[in-house]
Amino acid sequence: MATKIWVVAELEGKRAIELFGGELYLRVSRNSGAAFSFAEGATLLFTAVAITVVAVIVRVSTRLRSAGWALSLGLLLGGALGNLVDRILRDPGPGRGAVVDFIALGWFPSFNVADSGIVVGGMLAVLLTFRGIEVDGTRRVDPA
Repeated sequence: MATKIWVVAELEGKRAIELFGGELYLRVSRNSGAAFSFAEGATLLFTAVAITVVAVIVRVSTRLRSAGWALSLGLLLGGALGNLVDRILRDPGPGRGAVVDFIALGWFPSFNVADSGIVVGGMLAVLLTFRGIEVDGTRRVDPA
């Protein structure tokens, strides 16, 4: 949220900041859809999904005994909450607000720090699952 507040305050309505010889730009954009502006206009649906994700993570966290899963779920929770706050508090109103994106690579759609947390947390969850590590810290043993 701090990065979004800073970017909106400092860059909204201004020229993009070019970094690394034009490989990266900081520029404010609004996304009412999901990743890559998919399904714009379905903001209420994505708000409901984010609320559900937050509730599931909070519920699962009571069984948490794995540092890897704590990191994964923390990144997912932080990212979901960061984007959910935008959807609830930003214009045009509660549950319909657009997420602030501001990191733009020339060849990739704009994103934000919350999106990065969601992606990294999701990749870590997949890795932990493939390694058989459970949320409670035990290791799943597949029958031979």
